[in-house]
Amino acid sequence: MTMTDPVTLEVLRNKLDGIANEMQLTLLRSSFSPIVKEGLDASACLFSISGETLSQSISIPIHLATLIPVIETFLEYFPLHSLAADDLLVMNDPYMGGTHLPDLAIAMPIMHQGRPIAIAAAMTHHQDVGGMAPGSVPTNATEIFQEGVRIPPLKLRDNGVMNETFVAMMRQNVRMPDAFMGDLNAQIAACTVGARRLDEVAEKYGAQTLLIVFDELLDRSEQMTRTSLRAIPNGAYSYMDYLDNDGIELDKSIPIKVLVRVEDGRLNCSFEGTAPQVRGPFNCVPSGAAAAALFAVRAITDPEIPTNGGCFRPVSLVLPEGSLVNPRPPAPVNSRTATIKRITGCILGALKDVLPQRIPADSGGELLILSFGGQREDGSTFVVGDLIASGSGASSQGDGVDMIETDATNCMNLPVEALELDAPIRVHHFGLAPGSGGAGKFRGGLGCRREYEIMAGEVTVTYRGERHNHPAQGSHGGRPGGLASALILRAAGREESIPSKQVTTLYPGDRLCIETAGGGGYGAIEDRDQAARADDIANGKAAGE
Repeated sequence: MTMTDPVTLEVLRNKLDGIANEMQLTLLRSSFSPIVKEGLDASACLFSISGETLSQSISIPIHLATLIPVIETFLEYFPLHSLAADDLLVMNDPYMGGTHLPDLAIAMPIMHQGRPIAIAAAMTHHQDVGGMAPGSVPTNATEIFQEGVRIPPLKLRDNGVMNETFVAMMRQNVRMPDAFMGDLNAQIAACTVGARRLDEVAEKYGAQTLLIVFDELLDRSEQMTRTSLRAIPNGAYSYMDYLDNDGIELDKSIPIKVLVRVEDGRLNCSFEGTAPQVRGPFNCVPSGAAAAALFAVRAITDPEIPTNGGCFRPVSLVLPEGSLVNPRPPAPVNSRTATIKRITGCILGALKDVLPQRIPADSGGELLILSFGGQREDGSTFVVGDLIASGSGASSQGDGVDMIETDATNCMNLPVEALELDAPIRVHHFGLAPGSGGAGKFRGGLGCRREYEIMAGEVTVTYRGERHNHPAQGSHGGRPGGLASALILRAAGREESIPSKQVTTLYPGDRLCIETAGGGGYGAIEDRDQAARADDIANGKAAGE
């Protein structure tokens, strides 16, 4: 075989994707926590020995992209030639390449006949890694030390021997040690599957052939991506949007501004003009901003391009030091997902006028995070999270999609049954929020409504919302989407409004009522088809006249 053999290249490319997805299925099916088993908040992929992405599972873009600097850090601290086949590496520190503390990364070198040929990696959002609030995502944190245990690059397993000191330390510092270890072992299992499968491929084709093919696949994706970017008119395009607040100063909006430069097959995103780093945990380390840009470049280029590290070579960033997108330690960062989602929306928003057929109106761009923690009646501890989406923006082709993940996140809400089995909470209502989609020729997707009741005990709740103050904007005459809202109905009859973020305590009989944001509309409402309008009214998606 030569490195230009297209049949073998395509066979091996699909084999790499298959291995990554088998790793992902292993990760999900082996995990203990509902946020992974049901919420799918975990990811797996393969890397080249130089640290470039070879293949990605169908999972979470933030994880897949932030694993890139994680692998770079691992290789800096532990060069491949110093590792054994059964070694494992672990870290989570955002200021050393990670993303936020609940996201632990595991990596394993893949060897064939003693020669390193690739790296298997898995990232899981652990339900709790310590810190000041159950779930380790406190919206009122003011420094990273309040968010949980920081793990520098370490050997989790060395020559087949587990690092029991690390295991003992983590078990002592998390609220659900058995679930933590169950999820960690699932990551190990996923990496083991990846190593075993790729070793089998190397046995068939030869290690040297694989390394040649890897380089060829990366170069081809780079070439195809640059060709696709050249189809976009050269220019500089800007956009601005806002976070509601930083969780500390609740009446102060946080601006995110991006200038996207497209030139000769390259894409640069500059964040000059974005807010300085904030007191609360919505700061985003560079790996997060990069995740947003890498997702955006795949969204605006040919979807037939195989996704690997070659796609990312044309992308560069300008991240002012001390800003929201490049904070100085020990700034808190646990809520960076909200910032990454808004960055993604800004990058796409900057290009929506020049790519009107490809980029829709602004999406709700809200992944509402709810974390409940307390004790069951038998005295055991529970921590359970729920992940709730908003509506997508309408496009030039049709209405937005109701309650769907739209950008760099790709999680699922917990089924009601899973939540009620794991915690003393009852879900009384779960449905779409009528009228929340922005009006237009094509309507924005609807957000949702959900109502929880505490059945027993004191429950600490972290509510991390967005779009309470700044709606998703419409495009080409479409109207903004509906705002999000949240309300606590106390058992005694008192109502308390939640201002986008809050950590509070609920008691038996208290109810939490939430509504997520809708997506923006596309085109003038006067141009909407009357049959579509009548269908919305008939299905309860819009109010009648």
